[in-house]
Amino acid sequence: MFALRRTALPALSLARGYASAGNVSTLLLVEHKDNKVAPSTLNALTAASKLGGSVTALVAGNAPDTVASEVAKLAGVSKVLVAKDAAFTHALPEAHASLLVEAQKKLGFTHLIASHSAFGKNIMPRAAALMDVAQISDITGIESADTFVRPIYAGNAIATVQSTDSIKVITVRGTAFPAAGSQDAAASSEDAPAAAEKNLSEFVSETMQKSDRPELDSATRVISGGRGMKSGENFGMLYELADKIGAAVGASRAAVDAGFVDNSLQIGQTGKIVAPELYVAVGISGAIQHLAGMKDSKTIVAINKDPEAPIFQVADYGLVADLFTAVPELTKKL
Repeated sequence: MFALRRTALPALSLARGYASAGNVSTLLLVEHKDNKVAPSTLNALTAASKLGGSVTALVAGNAPDTVASEVAKLAGVSKVLVAKDAAFTHALPEAHASLLVEAQKKLGFTHLIASHSAFGKNIMPRAAALMDVAQISDITGIESADTFVRPIYAGNAIATVQSTDSIKVITVRGTAFPAAGSQDAAASSEDAPAAAEKNLSEFVSETMQKSDRPELDSATRVISGGRGMKSGENFGMLYELADKIGAAVGASRAAVDAGFVDNSLQIGQTGKIVAPELYVAVGISGAIQHLAGMKDSKTIVAINKDPEAPIFQVADYGLVADLFTAVPELTKKL
């Protein structure tokens, strides 16, 4: 891996300034669901705190008071902006982006930051476009208020990116920063500026898959299956093993493209980024795009009948065996 330095050119229509640690003011967009703060937001808060200066959290929703009270007690948060409106109920990007832009315009934030989750990736680029600035995506390190580190080419190279935009719009890779803790004194709260456009889109419906297993994004143990599973029915053995050890179940892109499982389970460059304590790859060859989504896992175990499979190059423990024999035996012994 090698470092690249790339300088982003500023948009010409805005006056440019440069943020230093002394005048940094960061707005953190809080992701939440069912009155709970998303774990990835806690990682984004840690990143925001590393910028220096104050960190203001923005909580939007139909009834955000419970979440706002929780966020006010997080270490590093100096103030909480609360936007209460039915338009924010389903996290539609048009409404949230407009809210971010108005908050920046009225309160002069130098940095807007969110987690690099589906939530953040849906909203932050739109906000950046409305402000005519470049977004800095999926950062894994912060060198200064205007210089950041991020992976490129599926993690095979690391770019050091310097932005000359006066407003930095950033998404954070959650696995690269520890989760923020709590603080004794709660931060103050106030109403957020009103969004200029809240009704550009309309929520119609959503289909949710409910499971008692841990969420894939935040699970400490993950078992993933690849093309070697041969069918969706065979994923049943992974679910059985996962239930034994309290793990979430994921999949490679090859397994998703083959129709074995839903794309919500996909791990990799075009799926979810995970870094559990234990990652078990079953029947996964180890393509670059998959490794980009799980290589930061603390312990990696690979089960594959091909001893030359690339997955063994990153695995801490490898078992060259037929998965249809090895997985049932492993489940039986646990």
